[in-house]
Amino acid sequence: MGSDHPNATRVREAMESFNSGNIDDYAELLADDVVWHQIGAPTLHGKGELAASMPSADSGDSIQIKLHDVVANDDHAVALVEAHATRAGRTLDYRTTEIVHLRDGLVTERWAFAEDTQAIKDFFA
Repeated sequence: MGSDHPNATRVREAMESFNSGNIDDYAELLADDVVWHQIGAPTLHGKGELAASMPSADSGDSIQIKLHDVVANDDHAVALVEAHATRAGRTLDYRTTEIVHLRDGLVTERWAFAEDTQAIKDFFA
């Protein structure tokens, strides 16, 4: 098996940073004007809106992800992900397909599609 495409490597690095709680490293992999399409929620525009949507470190809310695979080319990457979310003492396990556009090694736009959109909307409401 050959090595990963550089964009697949970037997505893997981003997910590792997210899981480790290193949000600064995670943010470095996003374009300043990133467009972030959320599952069942309004689209966010730019790093500022995305950062404001994140729970505070002391909230106890979290999402941990397990990456199954990433495929990529010069413009796109698709990641198959399992997520474990904790919020207000409740948990939700769900699977998503994360699709991103990349330019110059940075995520410029992201979409996520889940097996149960309504469960995610209800959980994060």
